[in-house]
Amino acid sequence: MPVDRRTFLVAAASAAGLALADRGRALAAQTAAPAAAGWDAVDAILANIRPPVFPDRRFDITAYGAVADGRTDATRAIARAIQACSAAGGGHVIVPSGTFLTGAIHLASRVDLHLDDGATLKFVQDPGAYLPVVFTRFEGVELMNYSPFIYAIDAEDVAVTGHGTLDGQADADHWWPWKNAGRAPGAPAGADDRARLQQMSARGVPVAERVFGEGHYLRPNFIQPYRCRNVLIEDVTIVNSPMWEIHPVLSSNVTVRGVTISSHGPNNDGCDPESCRGVLIERCTFDTGDDCIAIKSGRNDDGRRLHTPVEEIVIRDCVMKDGHGGVTVGSEISGGARNIYAERCRMDSPRLDRVLRLKTNSVRGGTIEHVYLRDVTVGQVAEAVVAADFFYEEGDAGPYTPVVRDIEVRGVTSHKSRYALLLRGYDRSPITGVRIVDCTFDGVAEPDVLQGVRDLTFTNVRVNGVLRR
Repeated sequence: MPVDRRTFLVAAASAAGLALADRGRALAAQTAAPAAAGWDAVDAILANIRPPVFPDRRFDITAYGAVADGRTDATRAIARAIQACSAAGGGHVIVPSGTFLTGAIHLASRVDLHLDDGATLKFVQDPGAYLPVVFTRFEGVELMNYSPFIYAIDAEDVAVTGHGTLDGQADADHWWPWKNAGRAPGAPAGADDRARLQQMSARGVPVAERVFGEGHYLRPNFIQPYRCRNVLIEDVTIVNSPMWEIHPVLSSNVTVRGVTISSHGPNNDGCDPESCRGVLIERCTFDTGDDCIAIKSGRNDDGRRLHTPVEEIVIRDCVMKDGHGGVTVGSEISGGARNIYAERCRMDSPRLDRVLRLKTNSVRGGTIEHVYLRDVTVGQVAEAVVAADFFYEEGDAGPYTPVVRDIEVRGVTSHKSRYALLLRGYDRSPITGVRIVDCTFDGVAEPDVLQGVRDLTFTNVRVNGVLRR
């Protein structure tokens, strides 16, 4: 990288790091979220989540040079349309019916990227289309990396809407082979970008100096609003993502509604709100290669440094098909998680492992509390209806003992699973206050696994037809 470019990146990342720290402190200093208020708190949370409204101006990308032939690169045309929309005070950047090829798209405040019916944005398979690097996160750790496919930073009132399709074009030859811990296919174990990044975080290397991108193998996310306010992702279909699909970070007032995600690549989480406050995820369909919804707050030293929990998350009326977990909290959860509500969801697949999944360990730490699940209908899952695991990945190998408390599961019916409950805490820090109420778990193959659990209660719960006490 040329010296002048490097200097620019260092300065930009340093400024971004300071702004991020300020935003993290500001979010943490906001009025405390309701504690242990149960479902009574949801109305107040939803009252503060309102999707943005945009001026009635339309900027058709074909008027700026985009061609719907699936071959001509429309990246610059889309950027010109966004610039014009922003300069006019905001509105809708329209992707009309047809197939358009593009690289990274960077949104601005008051801009809605709207895909008309029959519109498809196909994202270039060449990693060079996602340079220069931007300030982002990879698996909960800050860095300078390839741009997410659709990215916004420090913006207000941003959206991706419409009934069109976003096709990342990731496959067995593009992006997904990088899954091997951030190594090039066939590279030796020492060329491990994922481990290198985590080591930089542990050593306190400034984010401006964690420069990856070209020559490295850390996959970008698909949609990432970073430090944004008033975000809407609505109705689009997302397929073939490099990894996490919808990943708002340090953002507030986020609505994800009516989205269909079908992407079975490695680490293909559906929606991962990270260190966010005030998120509504509703009427979405998830069919994924990893967790359907994964709620996060930063990993290890970075998560503890920013100290910004993910909180006030409402999930309702969603469908979960394949995935590692339907509603998951963790594992990048070092900043903590609280006040999470999920209701009226349907989950059913032999390749969906769990309904509610909490995962952490003593390297990641964090406090997970006030998690409520109700009125969920489950056909089958491969492992457990409710799973909480303190032995995930590194296990009990660090000094940051996690805390999980106040978890309520109410009105859940399940027809087939290996376990009803799979709860593994530490004796020194047991999983505390799990309440199972008015639930029916049929087709359960094996007894519960309960390790390091305290104050577990059952009220009107039947397992394979037998009342559980």
